[in-house]
Amino acid sequence: MGIQIAGILPKKEIELSDLSNKKIAIDAFNWMYQFLSIIRDRDTGEPLKDSKGRVTSHLSGLFYRTAKLLEAGIRPVYVFDGKPPEMKIAEIRARRARREEAAEIAKEARKAGDKITVRKYAQQSSKLNAELIESAKQLLQYMGVAVIQAPSEGEAQCSWFAKNKDVYAVASQDSDSLMFGTPRLIRNLSITGKRKVPRKDSYYEVRPEVIELKDVLKELGVKQDQLIIMGILVGTDFNPGIKGIGPKKSLKLVKEEKTLDKVLEKVEWNTDTPAKKIFDFFKEPPVDKKAKIKFGILEPKKIKKLLVDEFEFSETRVDKVLDGLKKTQPSKGSLGSWIK
Repeated sequence: MGIQIAGILPKKEIELSDLSNKKIAIDAFNWMYQFLSIIRDRDTGEPLKDSKGRVTSHLSGLFYRTAKLLEAGIRPVYVFDGKPPEMKIAEIRARRARREEAAEIAKEARKAGDKITVRKYAQQSSKLNAELIESAKQLLQYMGVAVIQAPSEGEAQCSWFAKNKDVYAVASQDSDSLMFGTPRLIRNLSITGKRKVPRKDSYYEVRPEVIELKDVLKELGVKQDQLIIMGILVGTDFNPGIKGIGPKKSLKLVKEEKTLDKVLEKVEWNTDTPAKKIFDFFKEPPVDKKAKIKFGILEPKKIKKLLVDEFEFSETRVDKVLDGLKKTQPSKGSLGSWIK
């Protein structure tokens, strides 16, 4: 879900070329869910699958998008979620229930031949499992990009890398990383290009955009702690938010009351998890401070074995991408600068 305050945040559009030669920490789960949701059969609403019924939408999205980034000179660092905090369990259960409900609606719509409803609800039924995650890690490692396993929330680990200047920015569609303190958030990096307007026969252009934390705090007139409080009021992965309070009301409230204690006097807290516990989690989340970002080298044979031989991707299309990727690889004399 993420924190839904992006609408009031200052942002500016950029080009992929603006990120050339920069390391970008990517919230892997966030991207995989997007690919599972978007890359689907237009008629059935089902994700892409091989002849054995195994889902391949995530691999398709990761392979072609990561190739695009590499060809633009970007150095992706994919960070995977670890064990969720206990206070997230309720949200995980709620998400599972919503997915199951959406899957049932899509099933009935499929029987009725209602393609629009099928596509709408099939997208909402996307889910990750250990098999999908493992195949994703394999592919990314064969592509030579860095893969990091976070101890807990992936965006927290991404943000720690950014604050530590190990990466230039965090890439995610959610705004959580700003609450975790990343100096820079990149949105739309996974979905640039033309996108169809839902339920309409028209398209719009999606471009990458950067959100600078310093600009956010300056324009909104708040401090980092108050930005975290805003997120908690609107709703996070750890609490549903306060009914009737959206981004603009949360901003007004934190500017008037200043502190979490004062804000809580003005609202009715509606979850068992104390607000202070959620606040403290954003301030000091569990991260691996010893994690090292290491890049590998492109392994075309392993990629083809995984995608073509195992998951039945088109050999012609995979070869075309690999030909482009080979041109992005450093020469032997400069390999050290790539893998540091």
